[in-house]
Amino acid sequence: MLQGPTPMPGDFIPLMGMFTGIVSMVVIGFTFVRVAQSQIGQAIARRIHGKGAADPELREEVLELRDQVTALEHRLAESEERLDFTERLLARGKEAKLDG
Repeated sequence: MLQGPTPMPGDFIPLMGMFTGIVSMVVIGFTFVRVAQSQIGQAIARRIHGKGAADPELREEVLELRDQVTALEHRLAESEERLDFTERLLARGKEAKLDG
């Protein structure tokens, strides 16, 4: 009768390590697939493909906010010009009083 090599007492530990690795990989793979199929996974996929920004309401809101920022920048520039003008007038008034 042909018999294979007799198992050594330490052979059980590598088998358990392989079994644990296989089970771990199956669990990780299952979790990955479940997340990819969930709403989170779908949102990530849309974001990667660039389709998340194609929402017309969102695009309209972004354009409106850009217009508001442009208007505020213009108003700020005008206010800075008026402030500079006022400072120059006050400086001239003080110089005139000192000279006078």
